[in-house]
Amino acid sequence: MSHETLTDFVQATAKKFDIPGVAVGVWMDGQEIYACHGVTSIDNPLPIDKDTLYLVGSVTKTYTATVLMHLVGSGLVELDAPVRQYIPELQLADEQAATEITVWNLLNHTSGLDWGLIVDTGEGDDALAAYVEKMDKLKQIAPPGVRASYSQAGYNLIGRIIEKVTGLTYEKAIISFVLDPLGLSHSFFARDDVMTRRFAVGHNLGNNERLSVARLWRQSRGDNPGGGLVSSVSDLVRWSQFHLHEGKSADFTYILPMELLHRMKDPTIALKGTNHDALGICWFLRDVDGICTIGHSGSANGQFSELLIVPERNFAIVALSNAGPNGIPFNQAVVRWALEEYLGVVDRDPEPIPYSETRAQEIIGIYEIEAQIITIRTDGTKMTLEAGIKPEIRAAADSEMPPDYPPADIGMLPGNGDEFIIINGGFQGKRGFFTRDESGTVNGLDLGGQLFKQTSKPK
Repeated sequence: MSHETLTDFVQATAKKFDIPGVAVGVWMDGQEIYACHGVTSIDNPLPIDKDTLYLVGSVTKTYTATVLMHLVGSGLVELDAPVRQYIPELQLADEQAATEITVWNLLNHTSGLDWGLIVDTGEGDDALAAYVEKMDKLKQIAPPGVRASYSQAGYNLIGRIIEKVTGLTYEKAIISFVLDPLGLSHSFFARDDVMTRRFAVGHNLGNNERLSVARLWRQSRGDNPGGGLVSSVSDLVRWSQFHLHEGKSADFTYILPMELLHRMKDPTIALKGTNHDALGICWFLRDVDGICTIGHSGSANGQFSELLIVPERNFAIVALSNAGPNGIPFNQAVVRWALEEYLGVVDRDPEPIPYSETRAQEIIGIYEIEAQIITIRTDGTKMTLEAGIKPEIRAAADSEMPPDYPPADIGMLPGNGDEFIIINGGFQGKRGFFTRDESGTVNGLDLGGQLFKQTSKPK
């Protein structure tokens, strides 16, 4: 396994995508290798190394799910139990859903809850409880158990279950049950812990086509279970090793019984028209060139993470980057290169079919979730997708929010005609599909396992 070859590719790819600072780690054949390039910030630059801290976004969910499964293994939580068994005060917009949603539904994103809430509930120990109190404003987009739809709010609810069952704050529970036992000494939640160490800041591309430092640096504490962890590429590689092996801590104490560790990787619900085949418990599962992979990605404001594990080959790769919109394409390019270079596994995007005006007129529209909006347009020769934060949410925000993604071309894929792929831009290669009502009319768009309901046609 060549360190020099990895370093050369990472450096060249970071320059190609104009990423200020990247960190990549690979685990293979009992070895760790790292390739780091660039700086933490274009305004206050420090060199990136394997212990530099990044916001890992939704990769945090893998830690949240693992601790929840630890509590299952300890007999303190039942997967089939209703959430109200642990959070009796839970109130949702849909009362029937509030009584029916189970812990299992939260873990594999089948709760039917919308993505989440844009709300700041402070930095106190009650932040998560306060977030849950506001969930009566959250839309129910499907009955529990009917379909998968990715939900940040669902994982914040898991965090609250962890608090109620353990009597600890969510953060202390994660530290006590996984971070400390595994010796993950470069993983934190609190800003005070981060600011005394070397950490990366996000960057976004402005209207002048230049990168600038992203602010807000991170979301509020109430979002920690779904995306608040700050960690390093070295700790994430060690986290991958834990999930590859026997669920033991550094001193060989079992954190997670083997049965539950393996159960997290088993398919629980099939995913249609996405970049993944199924969901396990938190993990996204995909067959790549005949090899089963498990993984999770994450994003914060101008920071992006990708973690992919290949259990049957004892292999893992982690990629971290600190600039949008090209952080995701950088991470994906590195992961694909590593799969082919080290395992001989080739991952290629499917080819779209030729443009059809008839099909385009069926699906152009404005599609929304709680805080985000996607617009599909056509100019008569191709279709484009625009994704961003709802204007009213941006206008009401009291701090800077991530910029909207510029329009990207999309193409329909062979098959039933409702699946598509994004052809270029920051979401290049991401796949989705359009949903239809009983009459066959398009009424929704699923992107990345997240359902956006159509609300109108573009003007």
